[in-house]
Amino acid sequence: MKVVITGGAGFVGTNLSRHLLAHGHDIKILDDLSSGLASNVPDGAQFIEGSIVDAQLVKKTISGADAVVHLGARGSVPRSIKNPIATHEVNATGTLNVLEGARAANAHYLFSSSSSVYGGNMALPKNEEMVLKPLTPYAASKMAGEALSLAYAKSYEMPVTTFRFFNIFGPWQRPDHAYAAVIPKWIWQAMEKQEIIVHGDGEQTRDFTSAATAVAVITSALENKITHPEPVNLAFGNRISLNEILLDLKVFFPDMKIKHIETRTGDVKDSQNQPTLIKSLFPDVKPQSFKDALVETKNWLAENSSKILNGPAATD
Repeated sequence: MKVVITGGAGFVGTNLSRHLLAHGHDIKILDDLSSGLASNVPDGAQFIEGSIVDAQLVKKTISGADAVVHLGARGSVPRSIKNPIATHEVNATGTLNVLEGARAANAHYLFSSSSSVYGGNMALPKNEEMVLKPLTPYAASKMAGEALSLAYAKSYEMPVTTFRFFNIFGPWQRPDHAYAAVIPKWIWQAMEKQEIIVHGDGEQTRDFTSAATAVAVITSALENKITHPEPVNLAFGNRISLNEILLDLKVFFPDMKIKHIETRTGDVKDSQNQPTLIKSLFPDVKPQSFKDALVETKNWLAENSSKILNGPAATD
C-alpha cells in the first residue's frame, strides 16, 4: 500500500514507518519538525517537510495514497493551556485539512485521538460509550478531531478508523524537552543522575501501552481495512501508578533521587481502558507486557539516545 503518515518524524510515526517499510509498504511522511526529527525518517521513506495547517500541501501529499495515518498534532496538555489557539489550529483545523486530502484520494483514514477526551469523567475503567468531558484545550481539540473524522465517515462514506491513544511509550520517544512523556523523561533523568520530578504524590495511574503494541494495532487496521463507526480505545487495561514505575526503575537505578512537586493543571488522577472493543476488533494482537516494554525503552535509550537528543525545544 501507499501510506501517508502525518507527524511521521515523531515518536509513534517513526516506529510505525519503520515497521510498515519492513512489511513492504510505500511510505510518505509529512512533518513540520516542530517536535519530530528529520533524522528519524528511515531510509526508503519519502519525506516532505511541512505543516498540516497548509491545506494545499496536505492535499498534494496525500494524492494517490491508499491510506493516511494522521498522527500529526500539537501535543501536550500544559502546552495547550499555554497556547490554546495554536493547539486548535493544528489539531482541529489541521485535521480537517487531512480529512479533505484523504477524501479527495479515496484513502482509508486513521486518526489518533487521545484518552484525555474523557477528562472530568472519573468512572473507571473507560469504555467507548462514556460521556466525554475534556478539561483542557488539548483534549477539546482531540475531541473536535474525532467529531470531524466520524462526520466525514458518515457524510462521505469514507473508510475511517479513530483510535484513542492511552499513554504510549517506547523507543524513539524524546526525553529531553519540557513536554516529554514521563517514562522516557524519568529514564533519561536517572541515566544522567538528575533528580526525578514527580507532579503530585505519584499515586496517579495510567493505562500505559507500548509503541510496539500500538504499531501492531495500526498495521492490522491498515492491512485488514478495519474500520469502526465510533472511536476505539487503544489500550489493554494496564493500570499502573507512577510510584510503581519508580519502583521498577529503582531496580536499574538504585541511587536515583526523587522530588515531589505540585500537581499539574489539567492532569486527571486515574486512567484505565476496558479493552473489550479493541480485543474484539484486533484479536490477533497480543499486547507487549509493561515490564518488557519498560526494559526495551531503557535499553534503547542507553544505546541510541544520541539519535533523538537536542531536537526542537517544543516550547512557545
